[in-house]
Amino acid sequence: MKIAFIGLGNMGGPMALNLLKAGHAVQAFDLSRPACDKLAAEGLPIAASAAEAVRGAQAVISMLPASQHVESLYLGEAGLLRLLSPGTLVIDCSTIAAASAQKVAQAAAALGLPSIDAPVSGGTGGAIAGTLTFMVGGDDAALALARPLLEKMGANIFHAGGAGAGQTAKICNNMLLGILMIGTSEALALGVANGLDPKVLSEIMRRSSGGNWALEKYNPMPGVMETAPASKGYAGGFGTDLMLKDLGLAQENATAVKASTPLGGLARSLYAAHSLGGQGALDFSSVIRLFQKA
Repeated sequence: MKIAFIGLGNMGGPMALNLLKAGHAVQAFDLSRPACDKLAAEGLPIAASAAEAVRGAQAVISMLPASQHVESLYLGEAGLLRLLSPGTLVIDCSTIAAASAQKVAQAAAALGLPSIDAPVSGGTGGAIAGTLTFMVGGDDAALALARPLLEKMGANIFHAGGAGAGQTAKICNNMLLGILMIGTSEALALGVANGLDPKVLSEIMRRSSGGNWALEKYNPMPGVMETAPASKGYAGGFGTDLMLKDLGLAQENATAVKASTPLGGLARSLYAAHSLGGQGALDFSSVIRLFQKA
């Protein structure tokens, strides 16, 4: 299948490579030249522009930072949707506002383009391994078209509902992730302040009632889990500013539907303080620094 892949960051790059390895003809593009050069060195064909990438494509997949980037890419007179032939499949894997996903879906439908919003969970490790979880919003027919491609990039595919539902599921998940990473960080910092070995404490909590995903796969304490960003200077992974964005989306949604999310609001404030402290580009697990002694 001829696929255009737009957005080659820490998540998008490995996803595009997995499609290429699966035998698909991929044309990729990113505004970042270093990102393009890195993937080109790994064999990924790079187009000169997004418009060139989608020329003749049977499917377009995007993985972009925020709502404004997705709307700018697809919508309006200069948007990519108008360059696509009817029947071209559109898959947006970005984490954005549900309202933005619905705008794209409506515009795509008006042009005869099946589309889904399919944000992901699983981190950079999952993107590389092809074990991501996709949370899909859209109709059954569009998902059926997308499933063979999603299966090359992920291990779990959940149909959350209509257009925008995938985004709603994602912000609920990431709000919980932000909260549990803060709680895990507090607990580890407390134990270390009392002289406990963080590896021992992590294993105790992992096998006890405090066990969670951070302790299993993404420990925030350096040196405990060599594959985690914490042991790599908090480089790569899922950035603090991206977590802050997602927590902001969750709070905007909570306000719109009058839902009570006090812990989500507190998590957003703590990540905002962490970002203002100059940590925005580091992995979100670096929030543990807020709770460590200087």
